[in-house]
Formats: sequence, structure tokens, C-alpha cells
Amino acid sequence: MDIPRIFNISESAHRIHNPITAEKLATLGAALRLEAGARVLDLGSGSGEMLCTWARDHGVVGTGVDLSQLFSQQAKRRAEALGVADRVDFIHGDAAGYVADEKVDVAACLGATWIGGGFAGTIALLARSVRPGGIILIGEPYWRQLPPAEETARGCLANAIADFMTLPALLASFRRLGYDVVEMVLADQDGWDRYEAAKWLTMRRWLEANPDDELADTVRAHLSTEPERYATFTREYLGWGVFALMLR
Repeated sequence: MDIPRIFNISESAHRIHNPITAEKLATLGAALRLEAGARVLDLGSGSGEMLCTWARDHGVVGTGVDLSQLFSQQAKRRAEALGVADRVDFIHGDAAGYVADEKVDVAACLGATWIGGGFAGTIALLARSVRPGGIILIGEPYWRQLPPAEETARGCLANAIADFMTLPALLASFRRLGYDVVEMVLADQDGWDRYEAAKWLTMRRWLEANPDDELADTVRAHLSTEPERYATFTREYLGWGVFALMLR
């Protein structure tokens, strides 16, 4: 049970597997006014940076679940490095359908809403774990500007323009689901650069160390094409943000 190997390779040096910086994760934690002892569930927790730094900075406790065995191992090492291994737990497993045994104060899914078939289904899944009056965090892409053609959307690795909404439309969709948007922290192009461009050196180093690997041709193809694709499409058209929601 694992994610496609190309992601384990290209993002193996990432601490954050989304286009949001450590500084903006810290901003988000402060904006939520987290209290010591607050319980946090993170579905699709990646390498655990959010849970680990919030445990260090705010005293939260919590659980992360991620399908990547590599990222789950890295999350545990990060918790040990920050001295919070007694406060956060990381599970290697499928986050789809995961519900906490005990209600949490914050239930999050940042950049992995495929676990619920989209953000609406993921919100419904997270709602099963959050306490009354608690907060749901959703990390989701949106169009910074509408692509002029379907080909542009595909260049952003979407299947179609309809895959994502503009920011106002996305916020309106949360309202229609019965939630108040009580905070948001948006990625910027610098954050996108750190997420996307950081993959390129990782892939190059991996290719140098693994020239005969069965995935070498695929990694080489990604490294040869991704910088131009990203600069042309994703960097210009696609936004990303974390949205804090409370049930009305």
C-alpha cells in the first residue's frame, strides 16, 4: 500500500508536500488560535510538518494518516527531531474513510481531497471526526485566473477547466455546504516554486544515483519537461489555499 513511486522519488526531500511554505503553516497555526492540548487529525499528513511544528509551537496533540510509507517514516523522524514524538502519532495507511476514535478540535486534509472524491466528500468525512464547534481545514486548488482553453487546464495537470473553481466560487461552495469560512491562508508563487522547483534537484540527484532503475526513463522525462510546463501553466493559472470551516 503506497502512493505512485514517482512521488516518493520527486518529493523525497520535501518536508511540506503542498505549495505552502513553513512560514505560512506557522501563520495558519497562529490564525487558528490553537490552544495547548488541542487535538488535531491530519488526513494525508505527508511528512508530518504541520502536526510536528504545531505540537512544538502550540502544544497540540494529534494523529496523521498517510498512504506513503516513506513520508510516514519521515514524519516520525521529524517528530523525534522536534521533541514531540510523545504528542503526535503517524499511521501508514489509507486515509480514505478514516475516522478518529475520539472527537478532535481540528480535522484537516490539505491537498489530498481525492480521499473523499473531492472537497465536498472530504469535508463530510472530516465532519465525522470533529467535535461540535470544531474546525475543518481543507487545502484545495483554485484558478487564479480562468484558463483560456481546456489545453491550458491540462497543462496545469487538471483534466478540465471544470476540475477547479475560482476563489470566490470555491468560497461560495463552502457556504452552500452549510459552513462558515472563518480563516484562510493562500499560497503564493514563491510557495509554488518551493513545492515544484524543489523536485527538480531531487530528481537529478536520484538519476545520478540510480541510472539503471526501471523508473529512470520516467524520472528523466519529468525532469526534462516539468520546469517549462510548470512555468507556463501551473505557476500562472493555479492557486492553492487552506480554508478553515465551521458548521453553521
